[in-house]
Amino acid sequence: MQLVSQTIASLPPEATCQQFCTIVTQVIAGVYNRLHISPDIIRLHPERRLTCSAAVYSRHHRQIWLIGDCQCLVDGVLFENNKPQEAANARKRSQYILSRRLSAEDILKHDVGRDFILADIIRSMQGQNKTYTVIDGTPIYMNGIKTIDVSHAREIVLATDGYPFLKPTLAESEAALRELLRKDPMLVTLYQATKGIMQGNCSFDDRAYIRIRREKSTLCPSRMKGL
Repeated sequence: MQLVSQTIASLPPEATCQQFCTIVTQVIAGVYNRLHISPDIIRLHPERRLTCSAAVYSRHHRQIWLIGDCQCLVDGVLFENNKPQEAANARKRSQYILSRRLSAEDILKHDVGRDFILADIIRSMQGQNKTYTVIDGTPIYMNGIKTIDVSHAREIVLATDGYPFLKPTLAESEAALRELLRKDPMLVTLYQATKGIMQGNCSFDDRAYIRIRREKSTLCPSRMKGL
């Protein structure tokens, strides 16, 4: 996340999505080289790569780039870029937990449902930058990037997938998340996820949120990074 954030901050305003993807891939690949990590390990074991997703707003191109599993609102319309196997893995975890009648207290201590699908998650990672897009130091699968034109948008919201119900304001998004976690802390019924809340955590996933409103003739410049 820090490497991606630093790369975004260093980009010239006119940088294209392709240029960003090329540069950020080189940055992460450079870390593997400095750490003397074998190229074969990086190629064969995607679960060992530095992996990140990003929602990037380009003021110059009037576009949002969803590179990986992040989301945005454009004048209230939701756009997502989910991983292909995420829903199936989440459903499998939910069925496992419900079939064993586990309690929220059980999952808080140790999410055995997560354990149950861990091999599936690792197998699905073989599709990184082959069938779906991530930023991980290997050539980015450009067809998996969702590009949204915001030339005429009045307001945009960029967020990570830690907000299951993305709303026009941060307060509304946080309130919807709190209500979900109150009713379904294991995330198996109202919203199925590949993990629930763990003891010591305030939510089930990382979250980042930014809202940008049009002022006069242009949207204020901003970029958002996320995991």
